[in-house]
Amino acid sequence: MTLISIIVALALEQIYPLGNRNRVFLLFTRYANYLERNLNAGQHRHGLLAWLVAVIPPLAVVYGVFFALHTLSPLLALGWNVLVLYLTMGFRHFSSALTQITEALAEHRLTDARQALGAWSGQATSELETNEISRLTIEQGIIDSYRHVFGTMFWFAVLPGPTGAVLYRLTTMLAQKWGSRESTFDDFFGRFSAQAYALLDWLPIRLTAASFAVMGDFEDAVYCWRAQAQAWGNYAYGILLASAAGAVGVKLGDPLRQDYTVKFRPELGVGDEADPHFLKRATGLVWRTVMLWIAVIALGSLSLWAGGY
Repeated sequence: MTLISIIVALALEQIYPLGNRNRVFLLFTRYANYLERNLNAGQHRHGLLAWLVAVIPPLAVVYGVFFALHTLSPLLALGWNVLVLYLTMGFRHFSSALTQITEALAEHRLTDARQALGAWSGQATSELETNEISRLTIEQGIIDSYRHVFGTMFWFAVLPGPTGAVLYRLTTMLAQKWGSRESTFDDFFGRFSAQAYALLDWLPIRLTAASFAVMGDFEDAVYCWRAQAQAWGNYAYGILLASAAGAVGVKLGDPLRQDYTVKFRPELGVGDEADPHFLKRATGLVWRTVMLWIAVIALGSLSLWAGGY
């Protein structure tokens, strides 16, 4: 059921992409805003309570519906899995933006590429040149592919029903909303949401980086992971980006011209300077890795099925 759900949800998203305006998540965002207004007293325990109130009821509802449908018919439960996974995954969330930027750069429409990247990443892009746009696009694409595909797939496969996908997506949203803010002396409300996200990310982000290495240049990916990841500000994303850079053979990181100054960043990768050509190679790496994960899940499902006889 897990394998079929993933394949159907991925296919469905390619045909009918949801885009960024997911109404279910907009509703959850309003709910999170309500909880923050009423529970945020600046303490860690208040953030823990708000996280539990935000996450546990949706998980209970999602699993309750799955259990009830499975009791009636496994096919109904499968349909519920596909629906929930379709709402929580987001392959087109990053692939459409990456395609738009790739086409703009190929047609030398630098302004359009800057605007598309800015709308996607939320960063200042008006001063970026072609190689800088290429670097930042690959970085954003790799991170988004993990957030919206691999992290969700991992927890969907691990936990019963569609609860893993929902847990990971809601945890990601709360970490971005509450945990991304700098904690002041008397405001630690978002600390637990950041800790929960880091905990859920620990294993799948390393499995994703290892998968990038397997599906690309293995030696360079492992070398970059070991030698360069720690220098990145966010170590977890440093692992991901360093492995991807080594696997594709491109240099990421490095300084960027933003907000009329130079933003210095560590170098990742040991290959060539980024250019539009590497955008397609990075997309290909993500697709090959998705196929690898589907194959591994298929083998796992087959093993479980064979073990039952």
